[in-house]
Amino acid sequence: MFGLTTLGIFHTIISLVAVATGAIALIRAGKISWQNSIGKIYVISTVVVCLTGFGIFQHGGFGKPHALGVITLITLIIIFAAGNNKFGRWSTFIETVGYSLTFFFHIVPGITELATRLPLGNPLASSPDDPHIQMAIGICFVLFLIGAAWQVRTIAKQPTP
Repeated sequence: MFGLTTLGIFHTIISLVAVATGAIALIRAGKISWQNSIGKIYVISTVVVCLTGFGIFQHGGFGKPHALGVITLITLIIIFAAGNNKFGRWSTFIETVGYSLTFFFHIVPGITELATRLPLGNPLASSPDDPHIQMAIGICFVLFLIGAAWQVRTIAKQPTP
């Protein structure tokens, strides 16, 4: 199906769970948080996506998608440290914006895979380097920056305990 292996299908399904739960969390609360069940599902599915992604080698060996998986896992480690207040007054900012950054990290391969696979037989893009893909990812990055600025502003307005 769509040129995917069994691992690729599982990876894609878990990716959709991560994106859906991340979107729900962002829409409902304006942030993703380990403190609620939807946030936990997001984080766990994100870790599973990263780990399963390491076994997928569509374009040869270790590549950009694998590097993004490593960066995502490192970002999650930093987020967990922030969740344990390891960065003092910056912890809440790092945790909140960090989770949003991991959500953006899901968008990058999502756009790339959709555009290079669909519609079947005549995909929108011939390769991940297609300028249309790069433009779409750039627009999503600008949206991430706007959202992150809003999150920072919202946190900064909250009274400190």
